[in-house]
Amino acid sequence: MEKTFDIIIVGGGIVGAATFYKIQTAYPSLRILLLEKEPHLADHQTGNNSGVIHSGIYYKPESLKAINCVNGRRELVQFAKQYGVQHDICGKLIVATKEAELPHLEKIWTHGIANGIENMTRVTKEQIKDIEPYCEGISAVHIGCTGIIDFRGATEKMAELALAKQSESEVHTGEEAIAFERMGDISIVVTNKAKYKARFMIFSGGLQADRLAKKDGVRLKEKVVGFRGDYYELTEQAKHKVKHLIYPVPNPDFPFLGVHFTRMVNGEIECGPNAVFTFKREGYGKTDFSLRDTFDALSYIGTWRLFMNNMKFGVDEYRRAFSKRLFLKTLQTMIPSLTMDDIHPGRAGVRALLLRQDGDTRDDFRIEYTDHSIHVLNAPSPAATAALAIGDNIREMAEKHFGLK
Repeated sequence: MEKTFDIIIVGGGIVGAATFYKIQTAYPSLRILLLEKEPHLADHQTGNNSGVIHSGIYYKPESLKAINCVNGRRELVQFAKQYGVQHDICGKLIVATKEAELPHLEKIWTHGIANGIENMTRVTKEQIKDIEPYCEGISAVHIGCTGIIDFRGATEKMAELALAKQSESEVHTGEEAIAFERMGDISIVVTNKAKYKARFMIFSGGLQADRLAKKDGVRLKEKVVGFRGDYYELTEQAKHKVKHLIYPVPNPDFPFLGVHFTRMVNGEIECGPNAVFTFKREGYGKTDFSLRDTFDALSYIGTWRLFMNNMKFGVDEYRRAFSKRLFLKTLQTMIPSLTMDDIHPGRAGVRALLLRQDGDTRDDFRIEYTDHSIHVLNAPSPAATAALAIGDNIREMAEKHFGLK
């Protein structure tokens, strides 16, 4: 017999779990099913990112990224304190190492003011040394309200709290949604294990967001393209060289924040990530390959326009992906004393970017709805930090368009 729910949420990353938590908390009587195809929640972007609680300083004022990152960060920190999620508000330096970076550092500072970032200070060359003795720079911005968190733990806690609100709600891991049907006002979800019915659906599929949208009948011109990010870790002999988070001034012509140093909640210190096109959307190894994913990406005009617009960056990123020496050279721009013996290869993550046909990756958060479903189509960084705020956005959208009661 097919189980029936009020809402089915597809995708058990932190955005899907936050949406589950927010809707279930506001409407305890609703029966909600959260589906995740992997054995555990948060197994892709959420669990393989750098673990940073972003401040919101980078994002264009009044954009969804800026608003949701600032609001989501504040709520996430309170959530972590209240429910014992491992975290540390350790602060971060954004460091300019050359004169050419100063105008963009100034722009980041003005964004921070416009976005209402608290505990933000300008830092001189001498003051950089007080905060990070091994870091070299000519100017910096220090952001005291940012830090690190266990995003997997936060995701699991959100799902746990939601389940505690309603005994008939469920979380299914290791179960993939493979097809969707409509029967009047009811949606039928076909998984690799069963069929379920629901009045409404919410999709937060990350790396599979575009494919899920198309299966649900959404017309979508853009495609998701994956970028792998490789990390190195500092060896025990070098960990004392990084006390907080250290970021470069991001290049405004490149859609990523650049290689940085991150203290992790487990005590490790990561260096990275780079950003290279991946031949498999959910491939974390340097040689992982999927014919379907590769054909999907390379048959799309937006991918080629992205390559052409970022040719030099792309070549540099690929060279660095396969050369420890080149990766080290990048790290040495901020910490010159690092040596080859100070770093060893770490893990990798994959980022989903909804790529426009003109090759632009710097789109804002994007959430759209139909008469029976809501789709999170684009939720790149800082989506993990912003997840609780995004969950509120989706709850409000569901109230308006689904008439939740």
